Amino acid sequence: AIAQGCSEYNITVVLKQEDCVRALRAAHSRFFLSKTTLAIGVIGPGLIGATLLNQLRDQQVAILKENMNIDVRVIGITGASTMLLSETGVDLTRWKEEMQKEAKPADLANFVRHLSEDHVFPNKVLVDCTADTNVASHYYDWLKKGIHVITPNKKANSGPLDRYLKLRTLQRASYTHYFYEATVGAGLPIISTLRGLLETGDKILRIEGIFSGTLSYIFNNFEGTRSFSDVVAEAKEAGYTEPDPRDDLSGTDVARKVIILARESGLRLELSDIPVESLVPEALKSCSSPNEFMQKLPSFDQDWARQRHEAEAAGEVLRYVGAVDVLNGKGRVELQRYKRDHPFAQLSGSDNIIAFTTSRYKEQPLIVRGPGAGAEVTAGGVFCDILRLASYLGAPS
Repeated sequence: AIAQGCSEYNITVVLKQEDCVRALRAAHSRFFLSKTTLAIGVIGPGLIGATLLNQLRDQQVAILKENMNIDVRVIGITGASTMLLSETGVDLTRWKEEMQKEAKPADLANFVRHLSEDHVFPNKVLVDCTADTNVASHYYDWLKKGIHVITPNKKANSGPLDRYLKLRTLQRASYTHYFYEATVGAGLPIISTLRGLLETGDKILRIEGIFSGTLSYIFNNFEGTRSFSDVVAEAKEAGYTEPDPRDDLSGTDVARKVIILARESGLRLELSDIPVESLVPEALKSCSSPNEFMQKLPSFDQDWARQRHEAEAAGEVLRYVGAVDVLNGKGRVELQRYKRDHPFAQLSGSDNIIAFTTSRYKEQPLIVRGPGAGAEVTAGGVFCDILRLASYLGAPS
């Protein structure tokens, strides 16, 4: 409504009371020189979180402001024990030093309150770089408050089905965004590819892939005369495995990725519905420490050598895969054998590969392949989600 007795520049807007604060923030945001401002709170400044902060530091001025007209302000960083809060934005060139000098005891509720009650920045984003189930349990409440959520944390989307469905329902019913590209393939465009197929009317028949960079590395190098335990030890030394390699060899991480893709495809499955072939020998599951496990693993090298020789005799290789059979509503995680000319046999290093068989891609699957492990590519996937959010909020695409 334009008040006729005044200048035509006087505009009156009628809003619901609960929307007034967000509307005021939106108006205030236009006082910034940048078209789109994002206030970010980073949870978990560990390997991935720290890498993301450094990537934001390197791109903040040169690319985001000048080329993309986006003003990114990290106004909070919290770890498990300490947190750093800022009103105008943390200096990302020295955030580690500030975390040591000016940090307060960590309190997730106060951290979120600091972000949500800030009236300067209208667009609030929480980036969860942890693997914490407790943090993931708060996503629904944060989205309900109008805070966008971006995460590589798999726990929410692979947790209880009812909680996942609540999140997706809220996501679709509001203008608050929830992005999680990095939950499946680190920096690879897996979720966005699947979404694109579904949203354009394609029908998913099957998704199959090598989803673990760690297990990809192990089986890509388990050749010749090398023992299985030596390859696992090498992967551990190179930092590809978790501190306890059993966490990788159990297949649970792959199962979480399978359940995420199954749910994205429309299947209502629980994690417990996915049969998982563990690569941890039954006798070693009760080892009291990773060191004990690694010391005892060589006693099973003959079993692994036999499996490899049988595969080689048939012109095949061993690969640890996850699969979603959408037509039959099932998923599975297991060790498989593939001919040497199969795409899954052509990998190197810690590559991931995912094949989408659909109504359009029935004769020849659509394949996405690339590095599927590492802090740089995972943080890059999270960064990409931040830029996607900015474009949704009005930044130039």
